[in-house]
Amino acid sequence: MTQMVLISLLLLAGYGFRRLSAFPEETAKVLNQFVIHVSLPALVLARMPEMQWSGNVWIAMIMPWIMLSLAVVLVWSVGQLMAWDRPTRASLYLLVALGNTSFLGIPMVQVWFDEAGVPYALLYDQLGSFLALSTYGVFIVAWFSGSERPTLSGVAYRVATFPPFIALVAAALVSLSGWSYPPAVSEILERLADTLVPVVMVAVGFQFRLVLPRSSFSPVALGLLIKMVIMPVAALLLCMLLGQEALAARVAIFEAGMPPMITAGALAIAAGFAPERSASMVGLGILLSFVTLPAVHALLRFL
Repeated sequence: MTQMVLISLLLLAGYGFRRLSAFPEETAKVLNQFVIHVSLPALVLARMPEMQWSGNVWIAMIMPWIMLSLAVVLVWSVGQLMAWDRPTRASLYLLVALGNTSFLGIPMVQVWFDEAGVPYALLYDQLGSFLALSTYGVFIVAWFSGSERPTLSGVAYRVATFPPFIALVAAALVSLSGWSYPPAVSEILERLADTLVPVVMVAVGFQFRLVLPRSSFSPVALGLLIKMVIMPVAALLLCMLLGQEALAARVAIFEAGMPPMITAGALAIAAGFAPERSASMVGLGILLSFVTLPAVHALLRFL
C-alpha cells in the first residue's frame, strides 16, 4: 500500500510540475531518456542475473506476442463492425497491441510481486513489447502512413542499439557464465536502478493528458476495454489451459493488462493517427490502471 501511495504522489507531482515555469516542455522527454539510458539498463543488469532460468520462463517471452496477435484480430474485427476510419484503426493497432510494460509495468510489478517478479517483467518487456515496438510498430506506421517501408537492417539496428537491450544481452551473458559482480558494482547498479520508479512516475505524470472529445468515446472506450480487460483475462485463461501457475505466468498475465504504451502513443500522434484519441487512450489508460491492475492481480488467485 505504501508503494501505491508513493506512485500516486509521484504522478501527481509530475502532473503539477507541468504547470510550473521552472520545468520546460522537454522535461518528460529528458526524464524518459534518463530512464532509457541509465535506470532501466541498471535494473536489467542488477536483476537479470538473479533470475532462475526454469522451464516456466518461456511463458513470459511468448505471452506478449500472443497478446499482440489477439489485439490485431480484435481491433480488425471491431474496426470492421464499427466502420472506423483508417487513422483510427492505425492508432488502435498500435495502442491496443503495445502495452506500457516498461515505464509503468516494471514499477507496478515491483509493487505487486516484489523484486522476484522483476526479471520476468524485464523479459516480457525487452523480448516482447520493445521488440514488437521496433518491428510491428514500425511496420504499422509505415503501412498506414504511406511512408517509406521499413527495412530489416533498419529494424535490426534499432533493436541492437537500444540501451536496455544491450544491457539485457550483457546480463544474460553474466547469468549464463556463473560470474557475479564485485560488491561495489552491485551497489552502484542497485542505487541507479532505484531511480527508475520516481523518475518514471514523474515523467508519466508530466505527460498525462485527459482529453476525450465526444466523437472519440467509442474507439477509446472499446480500445481500452480490449487492452486492459479482455487481454489479461485471455492471458489468464491461456495459462489455466496450459497449467502454468508459476511466478513467470503470473507476471505475464499482469503485464498483459497494462495500459497503452506511452511511446506507442507518441508514435501514433507523430504519424497523425487520430492524435486526440491516441492521447486520450494513453492518459485514460494510466488513470484506469490504478483500478484495473489490482483487479487483474486479484484474478490470479484462480490460477
